[in-house]
Amino acid sequence: MASVKKPRALRKDRHGWSPVKVGLGVLAAVIAVTYFGFTKHIPFTQGYQLKAVFQSANSIRPGSPVRIAGVNVGKVMKVDGVGDQQAAIVTMEIADVGLPIHKDATIKIRPRIFLEGNFFADLKPGTPSAPTLQDGDTLPITQTAAPVQLDELLTALQSDSRADLQDTLQGFGTALLYQPTAADNIGQDPDVKGKTGADALNGALTYSADAFKDGALVNQALLGTEPNDLSKLVDSVGKVSGALARNETVLADLVTNFNTTMAALGDESANLQSTVRQLGPTLQTANGALDALNASFPPTRAFAKEILPGVQNTAAMIEASFPWISQTTALLAKGELGAYAAQLQPTGEALAQTTAAQIELLPQINNLSRCASRVLLPNGNVFLDDGTLSTGVENYKEFFYALVGLSGEAENFDANGAMVRLNVAGGDQTVVTGESNYAGGKLVGNAVVAPLGNRPIKPSSLPPLKPTALCYQQQLPDLNGPQSGPGPADYSFTSTAAPSGSLSTPAAASIAAAALKSSEGLGSLDGPHSSGGEKLGVGLNPFASDKQATPVASGGGGE
Repeated sequence: MASVKKPRALRKDRHGWSPVKVGLGVLAAVIAVTYFGFTKHIPFTQGYQLKAVFQSANSIRPGSPVRIAGVNVGKVMKVDGVGDQQAAIVTMEIADVGLPIHKDATIKIRPRIFLEGNFFADLKPGTPSAPTLQDGDTLPITQTAAPVQLDELLTALQSDSRADLQDTLQGFGTALLYQPTAADNIGQDPDVKGKTGADALNGALTYSADAFKDGALVNQALLGTEPNDLSKLVDSVGKVSGALARNETVLADLVTNFNTTMAALGDESANLQSTVRQLGPTLQTANGALDALNASFPPTRAFAKEILPGVQNTAAMIEASFPWISQTTALLAKGELGAYAAQLQPTGEALAQTTAAQIELLPQINNLSRCASRVLLPNGNVFLDDGTLSTGVENYKEFFYALVGLSGEAENFDANGAMVRLNVAGGDQTVVTGESNYAGGKLVGNAVVAPLGNRPIKPSSLPPLKPTALCYQQQLPDLNGPQSGPGPADYSFTSTAAPSGSLSTPAAASIAAAALKSSEGLGSLDGPHSSGGEKLGVGLNPFASDKQATPVASGGGGE
């Protein structure tokens, strides 16, 4: 049967979407898809927002990405200034993929790669054990950081800073290549004496193997004795650091107190060095004591087993001791031994004070004993080398021999009493000394022969004396050091011939006359120079002023 074809409806009679409406719908869908594809944001909505305070945010802009481990999780919404300060508050919107954010989170502004340009916010969400931040919370400035700009780096390296840096490098090079002099080598360790700084550092490498070995042992010990000891330590340190970050005021006080403590340790550096030196022997002694204690445990356990029967009978022993306790209580009453205890109480208090005072006295006695055993006695036992005049005995014996000689010279030979008689006029060698530390001027004396010098020679610098160190820690002097030659001949002369540059015989006579003249009419001998030797020297000193001179009896000698 043939089908019947329906007649075609007219355009005005058709129903459904018109081509214009379909085109507008497709265009709106394309615009919406394009917007969501580029912005990834639904309009009229607000996601999770996080604020952060930066010291400087001049390198970050609205729209800059926020990344966690290199993955975009949000963007910067706006940057607001903080009053008239350089700091800024950056508001960021974080997607759900970047949540949660914890209170110990940190954020840094980092430069993007060259092809990207600008900067991005690098967010570290913090540790899972820390509390989470709510929408709208703010990270403090202590948990943020901004990059160093090139202009800031160039501003820091001004011409004077660059010159100082050059001087520092040149000084460091000079210190490494400087060849020490004989004066610099005084008091130096024998291993580095005469070596440059670079040679000394190279020599220190010979000890590096043992140092690295010990360092490896320490690092191995830091791993702990049980699994996860180190991870637990790191986790605990993280908790402590987070607590310090949340309490900035307490952290500031801790830093201040730590600085004060380090300053106090610096002031006691000498005692600290002595303590550290004694730490090794102390640990060795402690190891021996611990070994002995460990060895004593088996006998202790055996003793404990043997004492069990006695412990079981303790109750019966205590019951049997009650009568004795009653008698003892009556004996200790106030009418008996209690009265004596009351009388002995002041004595006990005095003994306690004496014991407390000994806590300060005994260390000083210990230091004094060390000074005597390590400094005074070794110096006193030195044999002084005086050439043909050497006595061959220790110098402390020479001191006592001199006292015996003075005692013999001071015997009472007349009615004037005991006194030492001195004769300063002898020999044809007249010598004038340098400035006297006692009389304030130069001293004149006669000698039988020309001076040969003194031993030991006067050093070119002060001895290595440490005023802040203890006596027994001082370096011992070399009493038999090299001998010096005679001094310059500017003030030495003889009665026969005067050397070049020395005083002539008439000049010597004028000096002696001036010395005698200065002693006339200046009062008695009871002046500021109580020592007879000092008075005699000042009286013979022609260069001393009238205020410094003290008169002596005229003549060639005195008592």
